[in-house]
Amino acid sequence: MRTHRVIGGGGVTLHVTDQGPEGAPVLLLIHGWSQALGCWQGQVSLAERFRIVAFDLRGHGDSDKPEEPAAYTDTRLWAEDVAAVIDTLGLDQPILVGWSYGARVMASFVDIYGADKIAGVVTTAGVLALGEAREDWMMGEASPGRNPDLYTDDDSVRARASAEFVRACSEEPLDEATTAAFVAFNMQCPAHVRRALFQATYDAQPVWKALEKPLLSIHGVEDSVVQPICGIEAAEMAPNGDLKLYEDCGHSPFIEFPDRFNADLEEFANQTIGAAA
Repeated sequence: MRTHRVIGGGGVTLHVTDQGPEGAPVLLLIHGWSQALGCWQGQVSLAERFRIVAFDLRGHGDSDKPEEPAAYTDTRLWAEDVAAVIDTLGLDQPILVGWSYGARVMASFVDIYGADKIAGVVTTAGVLALGEAREDWMMGEASPGRNPDLYTDDDSVRARASAEFVRACSEEPLDEATTAAFVAFNMQCPAHVRRALFQATYDAQPVWKALEKPLLSIHGVEDSVVQPICGIEAAEMAPNGDLKLYEDCGHSPFIEFPDRFNADLEEFANQTIGAAA
């Protein structure tokens, strides 16, 4: 595995991993709220024929964690982070794959830079909107926005709430090692970052409606964090949208059903690359 330190928007340093053949088609993986790039371990096998690039979002994992809320509410900064990873590593027409809050990050990039530099988008249990643009029908009962304990500066309370949130992210309990890893990823994201991530108002719907590149929406039917209707709507509003609904699956399709997810991702990549050629 290759590692990089990439300077993103506003001078924030991003931790990036990179594996697989450098000349292979690229999957750029973007994790969700209060997580880290380590969540994509189930996709490592794809590096046999794809170049798999992942990065810790600003405020997460081993990336910089600015104190000021504007570092997380400014849509342009999120877009600049993605652009910096693409440009610094010289990624040619990557497919963006975003989980949950990662859909906001992907939409921000397309919103600011357009879609010329990417081959397509895979939104995985992706949010559609934040802040004043978010409607009640979009939020599941386990949405982080409904639990103030996830934002407290009290470490012990935040840790308990984080463990509960991780458990809510899958329909069936994950194994102990995976659960522990995901709680640890959560606790790398400080309270001030968690609070700032939802202070912005942002609507990805106009972006997906205008997206000319292919979009695949993958969503668990039992998702209690982001309502499945969000995944359905994303696929239906995109001019070249497609939908994969996973039965008996919660908020983490790529963790709960990694083999199926990887196969769907590979199929989408092959179709997208073929269409582009």
